Amino acid sequence: MARELRLDAEQKLKRGGLKLMVATASLELGIDIGDVDLVCQLGSPRSIASFLQRIGRSGHAVGGTPRGRLFPLSRDELVECTALLDSVQRGELDRLTILDRPLDVLAQQIAAEVATREWNEDELLALCRRAWPYRALRGDEFFDVVRMLAEGFSTRRGRRGALLHHDVVNHVLRERRGARLTALASGGTIPDTADYQVVLEPENQSIGSVNEDFAVESLAGDVFQLGNSAYRIIRVERGLVRVEDAHGMAPTIPFWLGEAPGRTDELSQSVSRLRSDVAARLRAGADEASIIDWFAENRGVGWLAAEQLAEYLSTSHAALGCLPTQDAIVFERFFDEAGGMQLVIHSPYGSRINRAWGLALRKRFCRKFNFELQAAATEDNIVLSLTTAHSFELGDAARYLDSASVRTILIEALLDAPMFATRWRWVAGTALVLPRRRGGKKLAPQLMRMKAEELIGTVFPDQLACAENLIGAREIPDHPLVNQTITDCLTEAMDIEGLERLLRRLETGEIRVVACDLTQPSPLALEVLAAKPYAFLDDAPLEERRTQAVMNRRWLTPGSAADIGRLEQLAP
Repeated sequence: MARELRLDAEQKLKRGGLKLMVATASLELGIDIGDVDLVCQLGSPRSIASFLQRIGRSGHAVGGTPRGRLFPLSRDELVECTALLDSVQRGELDRLTILDRPLDVLAQQIAAEVATREWNEDELLALCRRAWPYRALRGDEFFDVVRMLAEGFSTRRGRRGALLHHDVVNHVLRERRGARLTALASGGTIPDTADYQVVLEPENQSIGSVNEDFAVESLAGDVFQLGNSAYRIIRVERGLVRVEDAHGMAPTIPFWLGEAPGRTDELSQSVSRLRSDVAARLRAGADEASIIDWFAENRGVGWLAAEQLAEYLSTSHAALGCLPTQDAIVFERFFDEAGGMQLVIHSPYGSRINRAWGLALRKRFCRKFNFELQAAATEDNIVLSLTTAHSFELGDAARYLDSASVRTILIEALLDAPMFATRWRWVAGTALVLPRRRGGKKLAPQLMRMKAEELIGTVFPDQLACAENLIGAREIPDHPLVNQTITDCLTEAMDIEGLERLLRRLETGEIRVVACDLTQPSPLALEVLAAKPYAFLDDAPLEERRTQAVMNRRWLTPGSAADIGRLEQLAP
């Protein structure tokens, strides 16, 4: 929403003029929003803190009681939301993680400090180390960033990006022309989302934004909805979508593309704990009715939700022989309708670890079988779409990766993933190497991408080189921007340290591996087979996914109608 419309909506809600407000996760409502009776959360918030923060907007007064409702969008989210309520009852919170020595932010702060006055090298280094994230900042890292800001980058149009002058004789740092304006106009750490502004004609009023891909694919005359109104597109310009009031015409809903928030480690542990509790009761001989009662009495969910939970987890336990937890990972394999195989790894460690594991496994399969795989990763599962060319013992897949070498394999894998180009653009913008504004105007997203590609061609030539001319692995330069981009991919988009811990536990036998060859996918595998595009670990489009060839059948619990035609084992 545009700033004016958002402010107007918040004021109407505060005055009681609005009975209901529908907002995305980015509009989490300010602290002075007025009286809110009830907050409804659609889908899982993926973290305990986000849930408490959003629900806490209701009853926000001394002595007030927050009230909220959770509406899961899938059965896996139902399990996750139940575990979330259990974590809240236990008083658990997500652990805060402070970034360690982000070099792009360091470059921005050095440029801003030098823009105000001259600095001695040692004094500026000491100042940086006073900040907690940079308490262990090494001298070589500091001077690499200083050298980058002083020397800039060599392009065909000459040297670009130099923001300060480094007097190596007197050990003094001074600003260059334009450094102060660049630091003021392009500072900040919030990455650009490459959205197109929507402008209402003839008022020439900004009413919001839409995703770039949606804007590019739209045509003049298309009608779409933004906020609670329908608009007809007049024309699409560079960075702008000019629209007019559609006067009630039937609209389409715009789409947005981006990264999905990953589930926190603490919530993943709570999901694993919930599954362990249910599995223990099933092993003890508890029936579905008793598990329904246990959910309703001990986990704070309604009877209908408890019934769905009990049926989902009990049928999954019957299909796999256990419920996957963080101490028992299940490798499931089955054939699809095209004759290929699907390998599903049930790993309730969250999408950050699963994305790293899936990318590294995909690279390992590519090297072992010389075949590119389609893969996807969600919060609880990884799917690898195999073909008839892949034949191996299912239990051996748990040992395809080694904790000592997985980081190297994952770095090679992420260089080919879309996340690297996106994170590179974010890092370069934060480091002020790619200013976001020029001539007082914000640079268009397509120009930023072009400039980012030119920059990576200068700093990291092998990344854009023809693969046929490369001999061996890419040579990764020791450059602050490249190092920070790889670090962001490994630690923010993924969790390399968590993956290394998981693999070490697999190697020592601390985690039990269960191998299941099935004739059809288990209930727990269905969500990853129908995963959203943000879960894909390759560039194959949705309509070409091999998971589309999987025929889903309904699993039924033992003793139900599925047993009617079953042969008695003791029959002569």
